[in-house]
Formats: sequence, C-alpha cells, structure tokens
Amino acid sequence: RDRGRDEDKGAGAENGGGAGPGDGEAKKMSLMERTVRAGKAGGAYIPPFRLKQMMAEAQDKSSPEYQRMTWEGLKKSINGLVNKVTKTNMPMIIKELLSHNMVRARGLYARSVMKAQLASPAFSSVYAALTAVINTKLPENGETVVKRVVGQFRRSYKRNDKPVCTAMVRFIAHLINQQVAHEILGLQLLTVLLEKPTDDSVELAVSFVKEAGCAMQQLSPQGLHAIFERFRGVLHEGQIDKRVQYMIEGLFAVRKTNFAEFPALEPELDLVDADDQITHELSLDDQIDPEPALDIFHVDPAFEEHESQWAEMKRELLGEDSGDEGGAESGSGEDESESEDEDGAAKTQDIQDETETDLVNLRRTIYLTIQSSMQADEAAHKLMKLQIKPEQTKELLRMIVECGMQERTYMKYYGVLAERFCKVKREHGEIFDELFAQYYATVHRLETNKLRNVAKIFAHLLHSDSMPWSCLEYILLNEEETTSSSRIFIKILFQEISEYMGLTKLKERMEDQFLSQHFQGLFPRDNPRNTRFAINFFTSIGLGGLTEGLREHLKNLPKMIMQAQEDSDSSSSSSSSSSSSSSSSNKRPAKKKRP
Repeated sequence: RDRGRDEDKGAGAENGGGAGPGDGEAKKMSLMERTVRAGKAGGAYIPPFRLKQMMAEAQDKSSPEYQRMTWEGLKKSINGLVNKVTKTNMPMIIKELLSHNMVRARGLYARSVMKAQLASPAFSSVYAALTAVINTKLPENGETVVKRVVGQFRRSYKRNDKPVCTAMVRFIAHLINQQVAHEILGLQLLTVLLEKPTDDSVELAVSFVKEAGCAMQQLSPQGLHAIFERFRGVLHEGQIDKRVQYMIEGLFAVRKTNFAEFPALEPELDLVDADDQITHELSLDDQIDPEPALDIFHVDPAFEEHESQWAEMKRELLGEDSGDEGGAESGSGEDESESEDEDGAAKTQDIQDETETDLVNLRRTIYLTIQSSMQADEAAHKLMKLQIKPEQTKELLRMIVECGMQERTYMKYYGVLAERFCKVKREHGEIFDELFAQYYATVHRLETNKLRNVAKIFAHLLHSDSMPWSCLEYILLNEEETTSSSRIFIKILFQEISEYMGLTKLKERMEDQFLSQHFQGLFPRDNPRNTRFAINFFTSIGLGGLTEGLREHLKNLPKMIMQAQEDSDSSSSSSSSSSSSSSSSNKRPAKKKRP
C-alpha cells in the first residue's frame, strides 16, 4: 500500500498536481504549445498582435501549432464578419469573407450564420442574401447551410422548441426567396405543420407563407393554392383558437393583394441573377448529414498544398488585384473605412455598380409590367411610360424576347409586343437585328422549348416586316457551320414565316433583287456540296419550292465548268499565239539589218 501511495504521488507531481520539476517544465512550455495542448477549449488567451507575431515567427507552416493558430484566426474573423453584415455593407463583407479560406471554413461559416440568425431572426433576409451570394461562388457552403437549417428544424419541431422552430422556419422561407433552397422544401414544411393543426403549428405556417408566399406564388402556384385550401379547411373546422383564426383570415387578405406588403426580395438584397443561382433540392424526408466534424479543428497533412489551391481559387473569385488587397483589408476595421478619402469612396461606389442593382431593378420592372398586362398594346403603352434611357433600350427589347422564351408554348402576345416597338421607332428594328445575331450564335445553349419560342418571335417580326430581312445574312447554311440546334432554329423560323406569308410570297421575297445578296449564306452557290446540303435541308422541312434556283444552278454547273475550261483553254492558246507572233515580229527586223 505504501509503495502504491508513493507511485500515485509521483504521478501527481508529473501531471502538475504538486510542486516539483514538472512545474518548471510547464512554465518553460511555449505559449503556442500550451494553446495546442489545451484542445477544443481554446487554451490561453492570446492578444491579436501577439498572435500575428507568433504566426510570422513560425518556421514550419505545416506544423499542428501553426494550423491551429490559423484555424482560431479564421473562426474569429468569420464570426466577426457575419455579425457585422447589414444591407448597406453587404458587398464589402462578401469581399472580405471570400478573402478567407471558405473551403476550410465551410462548417464555421454555416455555424456562424445560423447562430447569428437565431439571435436576430429579424435579419434573416440579410443572412439569406449573404448565403445566396456565397452559394454562387461556393455551392458546397450553401448546401451545408441548408442541410443544417433543415436538421435544426427537425430537432426543434420534435422537441416542441417554439423559439428555435420559428427562427428556422423564417430562415428557410428567405432561403427559398433567394432560390438557395427549392420550393418543394417549403411545401413539405407547410404540409407537416398543417397535417395535425395546433395553435402553434398553424401560427408557424401563417408566418412562413407571409415570408415566402410571393416567391412560391411564382414558382409553384398550384402547390400554394393547395396550401390555402388546407388553411380554409382548418378555418372551417374551428378547432383552433380565435386569435389564430384571425391570423388565417389576415393571410387570405394578404393573398388578395398579391403579397404586396411582403415582397420576396428587397431591392437592396437582390444581389444574384436568377440564372446564376444554384438551387439545392433537399426535402424533409432525406437522410441529411450535417457534417459536424467541419466545426472542429483537424490537422491537415497537405495544409500548404490546400492553401495554395485556395489562393488560386481566390484570384478567380476576387480577381488578380483584389486577392492581395483582401488580405490587407481583412485586418482593418470600420474606423479605417470611415476615414477613407474621396478615392476610397469612389472605389466603394465601383463595387456597388458591379452588382448591377439598377439593371436588376429595371429587368424586374419590365418583367412585372409585361406579366401584368392583358394585351400587347397595353403592355407597350405601359413600357413606353417607364421613361427608359436610350442606353437601356436594348435591355428592354431583350427582356421581351426572354419573357417570351420562358413560356411553355409560344404566345403571339410577345411577337405583337415586339412588333409594336419596331413600328414606333426604326432603330428598334436594328436592335432586334443585333439580338438575332446574338441569339443565333448562342442557340446551342437553349433548350428546345426556348429555342422554338425565340424562333417564332423573330419569324413574326420578319413576316410583318418589323425588322430588316438582312438579318438572315448571319445564317450560313452548310454542314460545317451549323449544328443540330441551329438547324432546328432555321427550320422553325422558315416554317413559321411560310405559314403566315405563304410559300409563293416567301419565294418572291427570297428572289428579290435587292435582298438576294443577303441570302447567299442560305442558298450557297460557292460549292456543290453546300448547294446540295441546302437543297436537301429545305426539301426535308417542306419548303423545297424555295430551292428551284439552286436546283437549276446545280443542273447547269457541269456546263458552266466545261465552259470555264474552254474559255481558259482558248485564252491560253490565244496568249501563246500572240506570244509567237510577237517573237516573229521581233526577229524580222533583225534580218533586214544584216546586209
């Protein structure tokens, strides 16, 4: 027993339990090693200036001590930036966030955003907008946020934790508004809340529909209609409290105004184009892995390699010059930004312009005006009242084509609307000429349905003589310079024109002496192979009558080749005879001079 007690005392002394040589070794231990051995708790407090000094003095950049210091700095920086974000400083915060290693901090970012949103649910729209911008650059970060928010909602709903559940429902609504999460997630959430209605669940459902109803009405109108029918059923059952019944009645009143008081996106937070956004299709029934290990520090054997890869990725995200500036600006606080001179203010203004907020607002206004009009004349009248600047006219006409492109089937409404603008000003027809060239050059990127709608819109403008027929000079109909998409585009274009004009009038237009020079690419005569390709193409789409001139040219081509050869032979013989006569004439005077 005495021997065991002595061993215990010795072990205690070695572990720092008593006085002895172990204390001296602990005092000699460096601050960096104490921080590393402290584990997850964080260890001793290190002032920021001292931490930077230690990182600068570290010789081995791949050592666990250095990696932990960078991890702690990364965690503090991201947490501070997320807590500082507002509607006004959003571009600056995004730039500073992307200057850090967001691939390594994927879990830290999700944790900081969820923590900040839970503390301030009123700023859910701001955090959702921040996540939407990060999601366009790094989709894995956005997916992690969506996974953890869905998982947090599940846990809080099972535990009947109303504050957390309310915050998560609000966050999911704004993620759907930003199209980071799919609308199916919102429909599933409402179905769960209204399956067995209680006062709290119906209250959550009402708040969710108010926040996300405007977006869901555009994305899934039938699904939202089914949800309102369920609300009507709950209201008729009368099993919930009067206060909640009044909330449902208020929700129906909000629906009648088309959610005018609850827009999907505020102008300051509409920072991402719908085409650039990446939507994550997660549902409440999926097996979701929140990846909690991302929040804990792990030693990376290939730390330096991963840091160099992130440096290259950061240059692509921020640009070559902004990458170096980001590291310098990350250490500066708000005091420096307030004390900047006029040059700094000009740079900030440039950053705001790069978000193209004015352009996005203009496109939204044009879209809503077109969709809210019953007839093309009404839409044209409203759009002309918008007082659009001359440099924005091209964007207006492009939006008309894009709105028609998004329809499931072609609507003559958009062709008539474009025709009205062309009849108002001749310059609009020239702009449509440029748009025709752009859409034809990128037609391979369009889906078949969109391709068909675009072709029919331009066909309407051509057969109504709203835009110049010279735009067809951009089409080169041969096997090498066309793709399957471009051939489908040409097929729909000419079939639609012939349906309105008739084959006879279309043929007369194609043979017009003033316009025929613009149709040389459509009816090539430079190469017999291209000529046969054009003849076969128009014949296959039922417009073989347009190729009579090509057939005649192809029929007479051998005779023309023979005639050209005979002319070349005769010219060569005449040249040889003339050369011989000239040589003989040169020789005769020489003979006369000999005597």
